[in-house]
Amino acid sequence: MARIAVIGAGMGAMATAARLAVAGHQVTVYERGATYGGAVGRYERDGFAFDTGPGLLHLPAVYRDLFVKTGKRSLEDCVDMVQVDPAVRHVLPHHGIDVTLPGASHGGVAAALDTAFGAGAGERWNGMLGRAREAWDATRRPLLEEPLPDGRGGRQALAADPYPALRKSGLLRRRTPTLAEVADRELGGGLGELLIGLVRSYGVDPGGAPGSAAVLPYMEQTFGSWYVRGGMRALATAVYERCRERRVEFVFGAEVREVRTSEGRACGLLLADGTEVAADHVVCGIDPRRLPAASLPWPPDAVPARGAGVPSRVMLFLALRGARPDGTAHRTLVHSPARDVTVLRPDDPATRPDPEHEAVTVSAVCGPQDAPGPEELLELAGRAVPGLRERLLWQAVRTPADVEAATGALGGSVPPPALAGAGGRLLHPANTTAVPGLYLAGGWAHPGGGLPHAGMTGALVSGLIVEGAQFRGSQ
Repeated sequence: MARIAVIGAGMGAMATAARLAVAGHQVTVYERGATYGGAVGRYERDGFAFDTGPGLLHLPAVYRDLFVKTGKRSLEDCVDMVQVDPAVRHVLPHHGIDVTLPGASHGGVAAALDTAFGAGAGERWNGMLGRAREAWDATRRPLLEEPLPDGRGGRQALAADPYPALRKSGLLRRRTPTLAEVADRELGGGLGELLIGLVRSYGVDPGGAPGSAAVLPYMEQTFGSWYVRGGMRALATAVYERCRERRVEFVFGAEVREVRTSEGRACGLLLADGTEVAADHVVCGIDPRRLPAASLPWPPDAVPARGAGVPSRVMLFLALRGARPDGTAHRTLVHSPARDVTVLRPDDPATRPDPEHEAVTVSAVCGPQDAPGPEELLELAGRAVPGLRERLLWQAVRTPADVEAATGALGGSVPPPALAGAGGRLLHPANTTAVPGLYLAGGWAHPGGGLPHAGMTGALVSGLIVEGAQFRGSQ
């Protein structure tokens, strides 16, 4: 039985802790804040409640597997999880288009797109998703289920873009197209804006991302979008409780100052209050830039946490008078030339004081210094919620600075999922580091941010610790 110290109580860190505890290790989690969940938090006021992080779960199989592997009660036994249908509503005011797409129905989606954009739009969309499926099949295992070897050599297998983009006139292309070019050439016009907006909502820049970014909407349409009743915070609570069932210890209010080493190997932690913690393995589940550089020396050519350009998010919580209308889409994406916003309107009594009120969350991807103000968000959200200003009781804004205060991520950064292509520059650091016994978990490590990707780090890091160098990936 090894002593394992985990830094941070985010979703990836807790997923790692639960799996390691099941394997018989003594696991202690050190969290600088007062609670668990990292970005998956909750804001409550006057009987209204809002998720402060992800509002939906894609690829729920990741957490189903976690619960199967760590206890007798399944994920569905621990949370009330429902598939969102319709999947998403798109509003393009500058095109005069308002289209709602059903969940997990290629035929239904095609028919809706044909009606909104003209005959053939659905065929073009499904053709694009078919090519995205090829990219998914080619990279699913090395990108999500296998450890990423250290150094540049380990990235070469995922450096090439697997998306089989259409070629024009048989001419040779010197480079693979970006996601924005795929949207323009294969979809065009407003239909292409749907693809761009969906990818941008993950914090990915379509102008710099490879065509393989199309796997993100492919995942949504194929595996569905899921909501946990009571809010996504209920998922964090379920994972925390599973950790406690497996006798994982949590120490809150314990900020880690550095990772201690002995003879070149990680041997424990030094806390901000001067406490020294001995450990046989250390798992860093926070933004590694928060620790001194000497604590986490990077392998040659590794990408340190994707650099300073990782985007953040700004959120606007709206308390509305009046009932949520029947048939309202849970998620609406409002597209505009300057900025897209996501509007979440869950049909969940736990989010409102009574049926005569509604809780609405508006969010937008931004940089730490260019966050839109509440007025801009309200203006765009009004395209999705008729009579929004007349119904508004109060509003509360969550800025990148608030995200940084809650999660510790520099600039309030919210790491995007890793992507194949682009020469490997959109990958995250490997789960192993240059220091034996020191591992990276959570959204800042391979395979990146987002609930499913961060959750996968739990399987990867636990496999590396339990099985060692012979570990080849989760099953």
